[in-house]
Amino acid sequence: MKQGQSLWTKDELILAINLYCKLPFGKLHRGNPDVIHLANLIGRTPSSVAYKLVNFASLDPSLQARGIKGAQNASKLDKEVWNEFNQNWRELPYESERLRARFESSTVEVLNYIEEADLPKEGKVREQTVKVRVNQNFFRHTVLAAYNSTCCITGLQTSSLLIAGHIVPWSIDEGNRLNPHNGLAINALYDKAFEAGLITITPDYKIKVSSTLRDQKKQEGAMQEYFMKFDNKEIILPSRFLPAREFLEYHNKERFIS
Repeated sequence: MKQGQSLWTKDELILAINLYCKLPFGKLHRGNPDVIHLANLIGRTPSSVAYKLVNFASLDPSLQARGIKGAQNASKLDKEVWNEFNQNWRELPYESERLRARFESSTVEVLNYIEEADLPKEGKVREQTVKVRVNQNFFRHTVLAAYNSTCCITGLQTSSLLIAGHIVPWSIDEGNRLNPHNGLAINALYDKAFEAGLITITPDYKIKVSSTLRDQKKQEGAMQEYFMKFDNKEIILPSRFLPAREFLEYHNKERFIS
């Protein structure tokens, strides 16, 4: 640490990892307005924040698998916060949003663009509704950032047409609802087909089309255009948070109509 610099606090690191999750890998730099905003919020320089984001990158197994090392001087506390976050996707994303709201002197509702008119007035139902909405927003930002707002099947890059889909459904695995390794950036048509088990992605990241679609001869032209041309092709992989093989295995075995 350079003379005059103060050690990063745990709260500051949680805010940094919150931002790390939401930014595409290529935007972890000091000129990014989001990096500058966080730097102003916690009283640090944009360069310091950007370097801390790159420290987190050095701990990211998905980047390591691609040969990207990041900065090599992550602190013990950096590693602790990284591990805590990645081992508790169920709670820490929401807690990090609450922390962000406190630093912003705002509320999680305002920061996540949740309209008051859409919420119950008060009580437990309101709290639960807010938490679900904030978590869904965090998951979407994290998954789309990992895939650089690109559909993993078609390559479509219009974020408004993309869904942060779950490999293991939201209703089945509560502990991994917010785990980006359980997410795919995918457009609406293929998300519906994936949910229905009409397509799947194998543990080696290849697309498989169900026999149910293969047998629809009357729609042969449409089937070829929208589905069959992708059969056995590799998906476009994210830069971070690779789809976990165990989740893909589940979908292949339990959801896919072979």
